[in-house]
Amino acid sequence: MDKQIIDIQMVHLRSITIEDFPFVLKWSKDQKFCLANGWGIKRSPEELFQWWLNCVRNASGEFIRMGIEYNEVLLGYADLSNMKQHTAELGVAIGDSSYWGKGIGTHAARCMLTFACENFNLKQLLAETHETNVQARFMLEKIGFIEMSRIGNEEYLGNNCKLIQYSLQL
Repeated sequence: MDKQIIDIQMVHLRSITIEDFPFVLKWSKDQKFCLANGWGIKRSPEELFQWWLNCVRNASGEFIRMGIEYNEVLLGYADLSNMKQHTAELGVAIGDSSYWGKGIGTHAARCMLTFACENFNLKQLLAETHETNVQARFMLEKIGFIEMSRIGNEEYLGNNCKLIQYSLQL
């Protein structure tokens, strides 16, 4: 898959469904993805299904998860969370690590920015990533996020890392 060329214009956001669960189950077997996103290794399919069902049924006005799709394959998800007072936090996760570094996350983040601007009265987006997650940092900076602070630590890919907070004025 490393040599696969992705037509980035074919990547789009869509609502997530319970029928997406086989993709989620596949991601749970990708150790690199699990370590990068704080997913427990070897989560039971039942526990994972309940988690995904909660994501699909989410009725909160403070959280929206959209699926990232390419060629009818769910590659990951993009989130707007903690939506309060014209501010939200952006999150992007590509579930199959063989698709990392192909521009999909950047394209999905831009699509989520458009979605946020068209559907919500947001004035600012926030984001946070690990100091050693160079791809995520590059993605955020490429779409206009500015580093605001370096507060806190968290495990990323098995190492304790400094967290970097970003902001984007809309």
